[in-house]
Amino acid sequence: MIGIPLLTLVPGISGGSETYARALVSALGRVGTLEYRVFLPAIAADVEGLPAEVVPEYRASRALPGRTLAMSLAAARPGRLRRHFADCDALHFPLSVMLPPVDAPPAATSVLDLQHEEYPAFFSRAELRYRKVVYGWTVRRSRLVITISNHAASTLVHRLGVPSGRIRPIHLGIDHERFSPGDGPREDFLLYPARGWPHKNHERLFEAMRLLPGRRLVLTGYEGPVPDGVESLGRVSQEELVSLYRRAAALVFPSLYEGFGQPPLEAMACGCPVACSNATSLPEVCGDAARLFDPEDPAAIAAAVRDVLAAPGEWAAKGIARAARFTWDACARAHDEVYRELVG
Repeated sequence: MIGIPLLTLVPGISGGSETYARALVSALGRVGTLEYRVFLPAIAADVEGLPAEVVPEYRASRALPGRTLAMSLAAARPGRLRRHFADCDALHFPLSVMLPPVDAPPAATSVLDLQHEEYPAFFSRAELRYRKVVYGWTVRRSRLVITISNHAASTLVHRLGVPSGRIRPIHLGIDHERFSPGDGPREDFLLYPARGWPHKNHERLFEAMRLLPGRRLVLTGYEGPVPDGVESLGRVSQEELVSLYRRAAALVFPSLYEGFGQPPLEAMACGCPVACSNATSLPEVCGDAARLFDPEDPAAIAAAVRDVLAAPGEWAAKGIARAARFTWDACARAHDEVYRELVG
């Protein structure tokens, strides 16, 4: 049996890692060929697709201090948590950290985000130290390490010294039933769905918009002040996001760092032309279906936007074809291969 601990999952807060965890479990329920059990915290008992049990000993919390305490206790006193894994032949920790830490059975961990290795200035001293310590023990104890891009795999090799033979890159998927082209016309606005974190690079995008007079920018997930010509919608539902993808003139995605980068693919699947940063994993994910640009150069961002708006049909067609290559079922089958490797 393959155990899948998701004890650090916090609904509505875990972001892209929550999307990955839920979609993987659901896809394994459809196409997986092994026996599985998911281990959940009490606050996320709604994960569906595979047999699951709640682990009451894990003191899950939605608040940051409570989450920190729960993780600290799990790392310091893992015995009661490990007992839940007694019948497992192998374990997979999808949420970047091996928690609780284990020495047996053999385990794989998905390391989703190595931003602290490339942009340490974006983290507080305490968070940076935490990441280095926890990610360090995670990759040391993991028999295999799953990454969501080849770029992330390279970072593990060069920054953390993980042998390439222990790394298994597996691309994520997207939900093609949800993300698909609409029937209505495109409207005259650019879209950027991103939280206001430093690596999302909003300030340079705002500078680029000054070079695009008359253009309107719509943001989701962003809660800071915005200049004239920029509309911030805050957090929106998945249904609202799909509607925006289907109506936007183009997606502009100037992120400095992504472990994978799902929003450009989601936009492509909805027939939205994409202008995208050429940083980290994004060229690998987008290929030639997005107009790539240097995210540190506002003039380059503006030029890329002009290019996609000049030929929206061409970019939309490329994007739809590109996005079709990324499915959760294919992602789940690749994980199954890793599980067989662990058990074997």
